[in-house]
Amino acid sequence: MSVTSRYRDAWEGFWAEAPDGPGAVFWDAEPALTVGRHLALFAPRLADPGLPLLDLGCGNGTQTRYLADRFPHVIGVDLAAAALDRARRADPAGQAGYRQLDATDRDAARALHAELGDANVYLRGVLHQCPPGDRQALADGLAALLGERGRAFLVEPAQAAGAVLAELAGAPGGPPPKLAPVLRHGIAPGELTDAAVPDHLRTAGLTVLARGELPLLTTEHRPDGTRIALPSLWLVAGRAA
Repeated sequence: MSVTSRYRDAWEGFWAEAPDGPGAVFWDAEPALTVGRHLALFAPRLADPGLPLLDLGCGNGTQTRYLADRFPHVIGVDLAAAALDRARRADPAGQAGYRQLDATDRDAARALHAELGDANVYLRGVLHQCPPGDRQALADGLAALLGERGRAFLVEPAQAAGAVLAELAGAPGGPPPKLAPVLRHGIAPGELTDAAVPDHLRTAGLTVLARGELPLLTTEHRPDGTRIALPSLWLVAGRAA
């Protein structure tokens, strides 16, 4: 099973046209405000911090490079070749490695696991963007990458984020400038209930080891200057301890 071609094409088109520069993409907030906060929750729960760390859905690699400053072996993984091209250009020193992977393809995930061994995985806002029919396959691929010792940190917009995004998309003057190209390329967030993420993980054979809530900051602002934040859920998962 592999991710739908429409979904792949949407991401290739988005990253081929997205502007360069820090904060140019809707979800690409400063690492200290995103992965930095997540790492404070994730790092203490790693069974083995020395395992390779995969940034699954790495996009242009902003968060990947932050992780590469803090872990010895970091690999940015993405479905879109255009995203990986940007990530590599932004990392001329080669702090991290970069690999193209359709994580819904369990055979491909198993092949990468056979190459790297067990891995820890950081996954931010990927499952809710995945077509509903591919979500369990993505969770299964994640489980394959973790193996027995790996841990995953997932953060996904909460169910309540749907109302925020709907309000932004339907604003009288149109959606905010950084959200508009996301919607134009057909990368509209899918409906994902708060129970769906742990359910997918459990079906994949993983155990939810910790969970909580944390606002997910974007790079966009409201007319009054306040930064747009989405309610989000975070989870740490792995094989039962």
